[in-house]
Amino acid sequence: MGSGAIFGVIRIRSLSIAGWGFARFEKILVVRGGFRESGIHSRRVWNNRHTKYSRSTKSRLNSRRAEPKIPAELCKGCPVLPRIMTRIAAVAASVLLLASPVTAQEVPPGTKLVVADQSELFANLLKASGAAGEITFGLELPNFAGGPAILEAMRAGALDLAYVGDTPPIQARASGTLLPIVATVDRERSEYWLTARPGLEIGKLSDLRGKRVSYIEGSGRQAYLIEALNRAGLTLKDIQPVPLRVADLPDAIRTNAVDVAVLQEPHVTRLEKQIGASRVADPEERKLLPGTWYFYARPEALDDPAKAAAIGEFIKAAIHSVNWMNENREDWGKAYYTDYQRLAPEDTAAVLAAQAPARFQTSTEAVAHHQKLVDLLYEAGELPERFDAAGSFVASYDDLIAAER
Repeated sequence: MGSGAIFGVIRIRSLSIAGWGFARFEKILVVRGGFRESGIHSRRVWNNRHTKYSRSTKSRLNSRRAEPKIPAELCKGCPVLPRIMTRIAAVAASVLLLASPVTAQEVPPGTKLVVADQSELFANLLKASGAAGEITFGLELPNFAGGPAILEAMRAGALDLAYVGDTPPIQARASGTLLPIVATVDRERSEYWLTARPGLEIGKLSDLRGKRVSYIEGSGRQAYLIEALNRAGLTLKDIQPVPLRVADLPDAIRTNAVDVAVLQEPHVTRLEKQIGASRVADPEERKLLPGTWYFYARPEALDDPAKAAAIGEFIKAAIHSVNWMNENREDWGKAYYTDYQRLAPEDTAAVLAAQAPARFQTSTEAVAHHQKLVDLLYEAGELPERFDAAGSFVASYDDLIAAER
């Protein structure tokens, strides 16, 4: 990121999701400047607890809209959670019924789309591949650290589309917010690694028993850890769970505050080289859940014909960029890992060697794995109810995905 003006933005929205009203405060600190090319504007967004607000802003924050009431027929004789799930199921069904295949449509002038990025992956990928030139609308790619922060921004109405791990859509739906999945990106091998602090070697997954293990609640790292424990006949009760923010995970290993952390590249390679951290050696660790990422959308964005067309155009460009990445691994590695993430060329080569190619999936292809994740989290006690994963997807862009990948 280049230098730029820093300013605080506060949003309050009264959202009606599945018939429920949500009043959400979103305090966002935005750093403007840096990457701006082919209509793409990258910015960093994070929660800022220390922002001072003007009197007029505080006044606006204190004025909330009335929350809609739940119909009486759904309230009689049923607890709150089942009512939420019932409404979500109804909305999911209506979304699927209304979701007709999206054909190539021209995006109206003046259309704007805000898409949550992570680790500035797609900001870099669209630029390096040249697919940024395919974008004809105003695109913003705010950078987030983890799915929970993205969910809050979605609830605040600050995002139209988001790139998230495999667990956030499940946690969102379980909490009463249905965010339809419009596209899936899959790798045969996970991008997560169980990484041990210096001086500790984990030879088998069963060696995790009693260890302090850090992850992020409500993220794909949580599901990955649960599956690793399951393979060893363990549960979260057999370890010392240490939930942290994504930005704190590498430092927790660096300072020996935890024994093991669920990390992604380039942090794993960097910590191995800098402080002698090590990956869990058990071959079963590489056979755990595949690497799955989703694009989920705000329902209001899908209801807007201009934004829906822009989402289709974005997905098409994203597919082209991923295809380019698979076919030009060295060029991608240099652009992202060496030049952007500042890894040494030999470390970049090691990262790429461990990665499986990425591929877009249609909703039909993605449902089975998503159901496995739902079942995994439910059986671990992390979900209050099991639900049908098919209700989390819309097939609107399936024909486009099948044609372009």
